[in-house]
Amino acid sequence: METFKIIYTVLGGLGIFFYGMKTMSDALQQAASEVIRSVINSLTTNRVLAVIVGMIVTMIVQSSSVTTVMTVGFVNAGLMQLTQAIGVIFGSNIGTTITGWIISIKVGKYGLLMIGLGIFPALFSKSGKIQNIGRVLFGVGMVFLGLELMSGAFKPLRTNEQFLDMISYFSGEHYGAYLASILTGCLLTVIIQSSSAMLGITIALASSGVITFPTAAALVLGENIGTTITALLASVGTTTNAKRAARAHAFFNVFGVLVVFCILPIYIEFIEWLVPGVADLADAEGGHPNVASHIAASHTVFNITASILFLPFLGYLADFVTWITPEKQNEKKHLVLIGESQDIIPATAIVQAESEVKKMINLIERMQNQTKSYLMQVNPEVKKKISSYEEITDNMQKEVTVFMCKVMERPLSESQSLKSQALIKMADELESIADYLERIVIYKSRLASNFQGISDEEYMKFLDAVWDFYHLCTADFTESKSPTELSQILETSESLRTWADDMRDKHLERIGRGEYDAMSALTYSDMVVALRKIRAHAMNLAEALKMYRNQEI
Repeated sequence: METFKIIYTVLGGLGIFFYGMKTMSDALQQAASEVIRSVINSLTTNRVLAVIVGMIVTMIVQSSSVTTVMTVGFVNAGLMQLTQAIGVIFGSNIGTTITGWIISIKVGKYGLLMIGLGIFPALFSKSGKIQNIGRVLFGVGMVFLGLELMSGAFKPLRTNEQFLDMISYFSGEHYGAYLASILTGCLLTVIIQSSSAMLGITIALASSGVITFPTAAALVLGENIGTTITALLASVGTTTNAKRAARAHAFFNVFGVLVVFCILPIYIEFIEWLVPGVADLADAEGGHPNVASHIAASHTVFNITASILFLPFLGYLADFVTWITPEKQNEKKHLVLIGESQDIIPATAIVQAESEVKKMINLIERMQNQTKSYLMQVNPEVKKKISSYEEITDNMQKEVTVFMCKVMERPLSESQSLKSQALIKMADELESIADYLERIVIYKSRLASNFQGISDEEYMKFLDAVWDFYHLCTADFTESKSPTELSQILETSESLRTWADDMRDKHLERIGRGEYDAMSALTYSDMVVALRKIRAHAMNLAEALKMYRNQEI
């Protein structure tokens, strides 16, 4: 019965811990979404800056695995170079150490207090910011409460002879015990898929006196290796560069652990010297009040030291993972959801989708140039290329829609929700514009075989005017100048609509005079309507862009 009680209390405590971490992470992401966006946009080839970015983002999302999955996604989307990604991964390893310090606080004192302080603003405040602050406090309280429950459940184990015999091999201060602990920490982290949870369990075990500090330090080293499995799994089916980024994370952590493993007794003594108090000192109740801070310090010192030591060799690590992961021939980049939906950082996912929409805008530009070329001189090769472009835009539109629908399953702020809707709308409008450009080419191919004296001069002028309007509508995305007023766009749109109506009226007059046959007349009319439809979709695109940009003010 005692064993069953320990199991369900540990599982319950772990569940509360997970829920608290999830609540805290989601609230921090929403509260700091623009901070995340800003630091991501600040990325350059500067490796030190990349480390700082990784550290800041991980401190906000409270998970190095989530940051690494985000990084793999950025590399997959072509938004980040491999060396930048490795720098961010270095920083994420440092940033995740803040979790250890949070959960090393005397949890019994503050868990219920945090829950009490956070639940009321989280539930009843009308302010989104205050709600997020309340959710952060509530999440931290749940983390503390979960750890307190686990620590309490583990206390009977320190006098249980069967359990002590079972873990006796792990408790010895020799390299065999250290290696066994590292492997155990790695395996359990792979199973749980959360190094933060394993760190919490390690601190709970050590604080209860079940395991010693040297064993806990070795477990933490194993957890650093185990956490890399998330990114490795997420990189399956992605681009070569994304796979390289995930493998760089794994090799970096493995190399770091190997170096520390060689000097682990000295490393443990250094942490004892660095942090006040004896790690395994027991209090009157049999608990170890100092060990949590020692474990948090060992986690921090390992990751900071490894990052500093490996930073000068970042380029060599990039070359190594490039060598073991050769480039695939004719590889295509796709916007795909990297990792599980719960690992999505909405702010960074929106950046990825925005990049894809910009690619669509540029692709439509190339498609228009090819369309104009075809109108001036019919060429089957150009027609084939335009059909290929249209197919690509279809696929990109589907990718953006599916991707953003997955993002919208996550808790989003009002601003993030509106941005997501705007991106889906933009992708849809751009795909429609591509459809009509292809139709114009099809109509022109018909007209070429039934041509009876229709002059394209006015049509080409109208085409140029519609395309100038398209540039006006997309200037907010493609240019760094001040945004175009919506009133100006509406005025231009109306003048183009009137122009199209005048063209059709003149066209009807020519039909009445019998200047060309019925097929040519119908086809030319369809070509004018196609441009008018492009104008309408460009107008809708401008409105969606305005909605997107208004969320950044």
